[in-house]
Amino acid sequence: MTTTWTAHETTADALGALAREGATGALSGERGIVYLKAGRVVHVESAFTPDLGALLTRSGAVPPDGWWEAVDRGGTQHRVGHRLVDGGSLAAGALEVCHLGALFDAAYFVLAHDTRAQRFRPGAVHWLGAVRSVPVDVVVRESGRRRALLDRIWPDSAIDTLPLTRVPGAGADVLPVRRGRTLTQVDGVRTAAEIASALACRTYHTLVELRRLAADGLVRAAP
Repeated sequence: MTTTWTAHETTADALGALAREGATGALSGERGIVYLKAGRVVHVESAFTPDLGALLTRSGAVPPDGWWEAVDRGGTQHRVGHRLVDGGSLAAGALEVCHLGALFDAAYFVLAHDTRAQRFRPGAVHWLGAVRSVPVDVVVRESGRRRALLDRIWPDSAIDTLPLTRVPGAGADVLPVRRGRTLTQVDGVRTAAEIASALACRTYHTLVELRRLAADGLVRAAP
């Protein structure tokens, strides 16, 4: 059983230790869970991002019935991804692209405001099954790159997680299409993750637009 991860102050450092050990299992942080197989990241989930099923079904890439059939038949064998492809609901390449997008989106929240990891469950496997693995250092580096870019746009991470509201009296000039669509979803109740889910859009892309709206004085965290 791996033990050295407990000696580290951040989830990123704990992941590095597990990667060096070639560990398989699930590492829980304050904002999500990272699944490893042989020391590589195979899945990340966070309550701050829509899950893969929501992205696939709301975008129309997979019918809801097709998704839930794959979950029902493949979940206990950790082969939901394989069921989607084998059943003809989704091409293998499309699944890989969507899976990696969801993985990096969730990893941003797990690692952006990094705290000590809370628990490691050796041998734990995600029900989706392995689609594509990514080296830990790539995941950590990409999360840092995203954090730096978002902070350059607007240095207030509260936009990422709190319910958002429009700034009273702020007039919106003509906005780019994606930014305008994002603004229409800001209602004082929804968070960035909920807005991304409603738009069937990647969370990180939605965060970029929301931070730009905040920089323009149009959006802020709800009181």
